[in-house]
Amino acid sequence: MAKNERFEKVYSQGTMNVMEIWVDRETGVNYVFHAGGYAGGMTPLLDREGKPVISPVVNR
Repeated sequence: MAKNERFEKVYSQGTMNVMEIWVDRETGVNYVFHAGGYAGGMTPLLDREGKPVISPVVNR
């Protein structure tokens, strides 16, 4: 992985129906990516109150 990549994949599940969690290294916001067949999409991961899940940002 290149040093300058903004997003980091932290979780992956499945092969035909893919579910992944990506973290924005600059803001800490977590995103859910789901792909099935020829379609896919990404959206912010939300907590119970509807707020985005934010991970601590680590300076690398």
